[in-house]
Amino acid sequence: MTRTGSVLLGLALLSGCSDTWNNPYPDSQAAAPVLYSAFSERPKHLDPARSYSANEVEFTGQIYEPPLQYHFLKRPYTLVPLTAEAVPAPRYYDAAGKRLPDDAPSSRIAESVYEIRVRPGIRYQPHPAFARDEAGRYRYHALDPAALAGKNRISDFPHQGTRELVAADYVYQIKRLAHPGLGSPIYGLMSEHIVGLKALGAALEKAAQARPGRRLDLDRFPLAGAQVVDRYTYRIRVRGKYPQFIYWLAMPFFAPVPWEAEIFYAQPGMADRNLTLDWQPVGTGPYYLAENDPNRRMVLKRNPYFHGEVYPNEGSAEDRAAGLLADAGKRLPLVDEAVYSLEKETIPYWSKFLQGYYDSSGISSDSFDQAVRFSAKGEPELTESMRAQDIHLITAVAASIWYVGFNMLDPVVGGLGEDRRKLRQALSIAFDYDEFISIFLNGRGIPAQGPLPPGLFGYVEGTAGLNPYVYEARGGKIQRRPIETAKKLLAEAGYPNGRHARTGQPLVLYFDTMASGPDAKSRLDWMKKQLDKLNVQLVVRGTDYNRFQDKIRKGNAQLFEWGWNADYPDPENFFFLLYGPHKKVGSGGENAANYDNPEFNRLFERMKDMDNGPERQAVIDAMLEIVRRDAPWIFAYYPKSFGLRHGWVHNVKPNLMANNTLKYRRIDPALRDERRAAWNRPVLWPVALLVVGLVALIAPAASAWRRHERKLA
Repeated sequence: MTRTGSVLLGLALLSGCSDTWNNPYPDSQAAAPVLYSAFSERPKHLDPARSYSANEVEFTGQIYEPPLQYHFLKRPYTLVPLTAEAVPAPRYYDAAGKRLPDDAPSSRIAESVYEIRVRPGIRYQPHPAFARDEAGRYRYHALDPAALAGKNRISDFPHQGTRELVAADYVYQIKRLAHPGLGSPIYGLMSEHIVGLKALGAALEKAAQARPGRRLDLDRFPLAGAQVVDRYTYRIRVRGKYPQFIYWLAMPFFAPVPWEAEIFYAQPGMADRNLTLDWQPVGTGPYYLAENDPNRRMVLKRNPYFHGEVYPNEGSAEDRAAGLLADAGKRLPLVDEAVYSLEKETIPYWSKFLQGYYDSSGISSDSFDQAVRFSAKGEPELTESMRAQDIHLITAVAASIWYVGFNMLDPVVGGLGEDRRKLRQALSIAFDYDEFISIFLNGRGIPAQGPLPPGLFGYVEGTAGLNPYVYEARGGKIQRRPIETAKKLLAEAGYPNGRHARTGQPLVLYFDTMASGPDAKSRLDWMKKQLDKLNVQLVVRGTDYNRFQDKIRKGNAQLFEWGWNADYPDPENFFFLLYGPHKKVGSGGENAANYDNPEFNRLFERMKDMDNGPERQAVIDAMLEIVRRDAPWIFAYYPKSFGLRHGWVHNVKPNLMANNTLKYRRIDPALRDERRAAWNRPVLWPVALLVVGLVALIAPAASAWRRHERKLA
């Protein structure tokens, strides 16, 4: 907020106009079951084939419904049906098409087949794309410019309709992943797995070039890997064994898109009016997008045709104690409307939250000390002022990791020799990320013990899961090894006191980063100080994003900082970042450190196709031992998210995999209105004080003027 804005806000409060000044929703109905939230990143795409930003995933998750979803309460994360009748189990076939047993070795499996049965009776939201006339013809599929005149919003079309969700809608969306005009971010990966998807992409590209500007009728292009079996059943064929594919069936990429919507929006003149599928999406979810103005606000309203999903009745004892099962069995969604407003600045966002005009909030660095403090045991807790307002703290360790990578192709820090291992281990000890989390993250993170974050199968809690090359157990707690251990390792690596044992030259390391600005400078200064403890020099090489990416692709960086967010809750999604054949140099994969250990690679190839269980855990433990010993990364930290909610907001449990949790949220609007009124009462005593002061100033002058007038008379 600008200085002028701050003064105006102060004057408004002083004059007793707080309600009209600060209420961003003066048109909202009293006690309405409406949830108010904010967003800072403007969504651009709400098409499931190409959604990628955080806000876009959030909105698509409420509108589009893939066949599966994550159970709201169960941990570890568990897939359950959404529009499907059941979670599909793959059937395996060999190269001759012969059915194989479920425990067949991966080497024999040529294809995995997933057959998905859609629940009958699910209907799409009301939309003009489905509207028909008395003769059964679509009303709005052949509009001329005259018929389109004056229509700038979906509500401008007087007729709307709906229809039942069928299996063909899911197959249609899978084909859309290969559409050359959409640029789906998962097309490259899925074309390696779904049979025939790459060939479909080539055919669509050729057809688009032959008829530029014309709509591609996807029904005319067959796809062997996605076929309709009957009205409610479709089949997906996947090459080999790919057990992680089941997680993709819970993502918006595999949600249905009706062909009627594409025909409706493809008509000439529609795009000029912002009438497009990614601006006005069409789905079967609990909400539809009723208002879409990303520069101001977006409104989700209850889908009147939403199918009969109910709040889950299974959860842990902790869930029951927290009141998360109080609504078990109730029909969803529990909130009729959700209003999202764009907030570009954190100060007005935070102020509106404290006044009760936003139901939940994140915590920025500026407001962290006002909201959170740490107990003597180091646990986060709310401050007295937050508790007085019945505000609740929600924390969750993200399924993510930040790390400092070593380029394993570099002649100084790379390689698998014992001296190089000890060098990387020494540097790993020196970088005190416990201190980093405290200084720069306000405690919002936990030191990483390996590539797997908490919440994923394979992660081991407590001292049993520590990285023994960097940490040790002392008094039942995980403690970083002393700097003397790092100095000893550095000497054994050939650099006693930070100098080359033979030449006496100081060890100089180069850190490539795209970070810039005052905040980045303090972090980079911290990194230099960490290596000062070993008498090792760190040279920071700042660059722009494109140049940084080019260095990583070509292997020209020595040390760099990177991070990864889980696509799905499986250890394969993190271990593949260290898989040799996925090296950035040469293959263009996600292995930015170019780490290539044959034993690790062999174990990875075995682990990725295994089902969760003791045998898979044993393989993961062996992989962790190898990667901790080799130390291709300095395992920095797992981010920890902090959020706040008011006491009138219920059923809040972080689910880091799901994007459709809004339907579970419940609001007590009467309590919200009561507390808003109490927190935003007009403050009149300053006005009275000002009036008294003015009277005190004016009275002597008025008295003197009267005396002067009488004297003249």
